[in-house]
Amino acid sequence: MSGCSKRCKLGFVKFAQTIFKLITGTLSKDKIEDELEMTMVCHRPEGLEQLEAQTNFTKRELQVLYRGFKNECPSGVVNEETFKQIYAQFFPHGDASMYAHYLFHAFDTTQTGSVKFEDFVTALSILLRGTVHEKLRWTFNLYDINKDGYINKEEMMDIVKAIYDMMGKYTYPVLREDTPRQHVDVFFQKMDKNKDGIVTLDEFLESCQEDDNIMRSLQLFQNVM
Repeated sequence: MSGCSKRCKLGFVKFAQTIFKLITGTLSKDKIEDELEMTMVCHRPEGLEQLEAQTNFTKRELQVLYRGFKNECPSGVVNEETFKQIYAQFFPHGDASMYAHYLFHAFDTTQTGSVKFEDFVTALSILLRGTVHEKLRWTFNLYDINKDGYINKEEMMDIVKAIYDMMGKYTYPVLREDTPRQHVDVFFQKMDKNKDGIVTLDEFLESCQEDDNIMRSLQLFQNVM
């Protein structure tokens, strides 16, 4: 690995840790500026006005996020391998590789094999400050692994199992081997309104918003972003 690549990977890990604190509520919105300003360099970001219109961040917040992103990862993009290494640091007791794989592809909306700042900040805006409807649509897209517009049991099982694998053996209470399947069966029983074996976006939105238990479960999963 070249020196530039190593700096990009290690630097983005540090940047991601700051963002992770913000997502999990352990870092205030004001504090993020203090942490990022420490490593800020002068950049002239382009298109921030458009991003400001498309996201729930102010221009100032976008400038800080952009500068931190570019300062810590000069190439301006993050590939899947680096993304997985970042996620592994947050979940040392489990295997985060599969969940990171699915999450990376949810961030990589253009399917280019890399996450650009625009991809990153757009998703971050939804996860941090989006409406319930926006967050649910994003979650649906995460679960819809093959991007065919539907969620089947196999896709949901893959995601749920990846989440349990990521949480690791120290999950409390200790999970039985059949717990992921039971979780998926309960979800599908409530979401698959017409019992055709797939869940559409409309079914997903309706089911989630009318069931507090599902909303709590989904919120738990969103906390691992």
